[in-house]
Amino acid sequence: MQFLRYGVPALFVLAGFVLLFVLDDAKWDAFAGLVGAGLAVLLLNWLFRLGAEGDKERQQEEDARDFFSQHGHWPDEPPPPGR
Repeated sequence: MQFLRYGVPALFVLAGFVLLFVLDDAKWDAFAGLVGAGLAVLLLNWLFRLGAEGDKERQQEEDARDFFSQHGHWPDEPPPPGR
C-alpha cells in the first residue's frame, strides 16, 4: 500500500527527471507530463484518504449518539448522579 501511495508518484517524478536529461527534442514536454502525473496521483491519494477519514469521524459520532440513547449521557461524560 505504501508503494502505491508514495512509490508510484515518486517513480513518475523520477522518470520525468531522467527524461529531462536523456531526451533532446521533447524533454520539457515529457518532464512536465510525468511530474504532473506523479503529483496528480499523490494528490488523488491524499484526497481519498481525507474523504475516508471523514467516514470514520461520522461513524464515531453515530456510535456516540447510540451510546447516549442507551445510557442517557455522552461517552466522554460521567454518568449523572442517581444511576
